[in-house]
Amino acid sequence: MNSGQKILTAFLTLIGGLLIVIIGLCTQWPWWCWPASAGGLLALAGASLLLAGRRGPLIPQDHLLEPDRPIPPVDRWEQVVREVALPSSSPDYDFLVTALVRWVPLDVPHGSPQVSSAGLAVDAVLTRARAVTSVHPPQRGSLVQHQLAGALGTMERDPSGRVLAMAENIQVALSDADRARLEKLATVRKDEAVWEHERKWEQSKRAYLGEDVLTSTGSAVVWWLTKNGDRVDKAVADIGLLAQLTAVANDEPVPDTLRSYVERPAGDVETPSDTSAEAPRGEETVRDRFLAFVERMGIDEDDPARLLFLRRVAEAARAARAPAADDLERLAGEAEGPYSAPVPPETVEPIRAATDDDGTEEPQVTESPAL
Repeated sequence: MNSGQKILTAFLTLIGGLLIVIIGLCTQWPWWCWPASAGGLLALAGASLLLAGRRGPLIPQDHLLEPDRPIPPVDRWEQVVREVALPSSSPDYDFLVTALVRWVPLDVPHGSPQVSSAGLAVDAVLTRARAVTSVHPPQRGSLVQHQLAGALGTMERDPSGRVLAMAENIQVALSDADRARLEKLATVRKDEAVWEHERKWEQSKRAYLGEDVLTSTGSAVVWWLTKNGDRVDKAVADIGLLAQLTAVANDEPVPDTLRSYVERPAGDVETPSDTSAEAPRGEETVRDRFLAFVERMGIDEDDPARLLFLRRVAEAARAARAPAADDLERLAGEAEGPYSAPVPPETVEPIRAATDDDGTEEPQVTESPAL
């Protein structure tokens, strides 16, 4: 029985005496009740002290690391184990476990061999701890620490049956190098997951554009209208651009039916007339400008050299792959009306420069004989 228990018993005895005095005064006990009550109280206090002295702790105080009083060295029933490496669920990563192991020797039959109760207790505790740590990843050190406190907090018999062992003050940690590696691997895994998500999103977007939107110019125009339903005029103006995008996406040339949309300037829209659609204003501009240029050169419609000139210019435009080549060929075809027979080149005098009196040269065209 320790001093704390003795003080508690004396305090309770004093409280009981005061209660007896109060009750006796209030009820006006006869004189013989006072000594009887006092004797019963003292008997109860003595019995409690006797029972407390007989019932000692599971591990006597003199077998602990910090006894109440100086005593000669004896076999201690507790031992601290520090940073014992126990495996985790990840290879090459171990938990470092520190704990206070406590045990109680058990009675054994006479003639049993002598054993190290400390070794048996530590081995039993570490075996129980290994079963807990081996199923958890090394990143869960705090969780493992709490689970070990619960799993090792009960006195249990070791496999040999010689001691009861438990553990307290458990701490779980990782080495600094392992902690740095795990943090780096976690960062890489997170970045890889983000990159994989972005890659799949890009693949999905490419498949949507290539296999759905840009399969044809019509599907591209429909897609454009779903995005800009209130800009129908802009959709018509961008048909040429959408046709080119569709052709490039499918590695095919622009269809002939859409070539006029590609060749005309952006923003020009065909306006239907009563009988037929007029040519786009881009083609009329090229035609008008070229005809004006021919007139300024002095080549009239009645001049037979006009057809030859138009043919040569159309051939040069076709060789250079100029967008206006088709317009020039149509002009040459219209000029063949008055002159169905070919014009021999020798009948057309070359355009030569004449010199004015002031010394400047200006172009001059000599009329050829009519066919």
